[in-house]
Amino acid sequence: MSGEGGEMREADTIYDWNAVEKRASLARKPFTLNDETLRDGIQSPSVTDPKIDDKLAILRLLDRVGVDHLNIGLPGAGPRAVEDVSRLGRAILDEKLRIKPNCAARTHVNDIRPIIEISQQLGMAIEVMAFIGSSPIRLYTEGWDLDRILKLSADAIDMAVKAGLPCTYVTEDTTRSRPEMLATLFKNAIDHGAHRLCLCDTVGHATPDGVRNLIRFTRALLDGMGASHVGIDWHGHNDRGLGVTNAIFAIEAGADRCHGTVLGVGERVGNAALDQIIINLKLLGELGEHRDVSRLSELVQTVSRAVHVPLPYNYPVFGGDAFRTATGVHAAAIIKAEKKGHTFLADRVYSGVPASTFGREQEIEVGFMSGESNVTYWLKKRGIEPEPALVKHIFARAKRTDHLLSEEEIRGAIEEYRAATGSSGAASGSITNADSSR
Repeated sequence: MSGEGGEMREADTIYDWNAVEKRASLARKPFTLNDETLRDGIQSPSVTDPKIDDKLAILRLLDRVGVDHLNIGLPGAGPRAVEDVSRLGRAILDEKLRIKPNCAARTHVNDIRPIIEISQQLGMAIEVMAFIGSSPIRLYTEGWDLDRILKLSADAIDMAVKAGLPCTYVTEDTTRSRPEMLATLFKNAIDHGAHRLCLCDTVGHATPDGVRNLIRFTRALLDGMGASHVGIDWHGHNDRGLGVTNAIFAIEAGADRCHGTVLGVGERVGNAALDQIIINLKLLGELGEHRDVSRLSELVQTVSRAVHVPLPYNYPVFGGDAFRTATGVHAAAIIKAEKKGHTFLADRVYSGVPASTFGREQEIEVGFMSGESNVTYWLKKRGIEPEPALVKHIFARAKRTDHLLSEEEIRGAIEEYRAATGSSGAASGSITNADSSR
């Protein structure tokens, strides 16, 4: 059951059905990640536009995690947006951050112009992400025709390219657009100098099959045009709950860059959650060495505070209950694993995600479904001697409740026991806040 030096090997303890027919790496070629938290993410009606100091903190953490690109805003939105974009761009320059900036813009010269001006003032390239709707339902609603869209797109891309800025052509609602329309728009964009095409699942319509079909269509179109150098971006939303899944499929299908937002914040139910994309790529062995997932928890917490979105208790990996159990059977297995001296085993026996990889640890609590081993573990973890009578007293209290016992409730039970027995607790560990690991 162990490798050299007695170390536990994953292959000895876990049979991985995920890899049974896996013939190659998920990503057939290098890919990059683009964060949209500070632009697309703050379009959510339930978030707060972060203060500039919070945006700077998010920028630095994204860089440390190893995210490659960041949308730093839409300066065409007004003076505050211009100021924030300028500050973020300046920080990237002054602090020599590796992350590369881009800005959103409608396909309108009034949106492109401020990006160019900020770029020239800072002396740095800022990628222009020029977007316009392309689906039949959008065209009908807006009253647009093809000629109008082609001209708006060409003028915007020309303006960016003439200023020496890289330009990504973003078709909104790509996943509900007709192939002949996309082929015409994409050719027009490439003819005018766009270096990337961004395929958008703007309303979260796509399934994995749709993702694969669209990316294959786009790649075949580019190859047929002799434009295989043009990159393909995937930008997905989560309306069907498929945001992260679709992002993984997009990378597998050949997307060169994948977008997301931290915590999945965004319009309606939000965007694909970038932190969850990173977690899954890490577990799939698809992240490069330059990505540091140990800072991911800090990034998630920082974004949660900055946009005023509470982290759900059951949020994958970073939610309060992600590695927390009070169930007797589950807790007993973790405790037995720890007694064997294997952190690896304890981190996986009842967890599909190893907590330690992402800066977390397994937590055992006490509640109405617990066993006495939960109580013993809880006390030992806080340096309190688990006297058998004390354990039984707390256990009986837990069984009379319909919820997880809080720190205060357990400490109250300890005080109650000591008062009844005349125990001072001096030999068992004092009951202070310092005993608490939570």
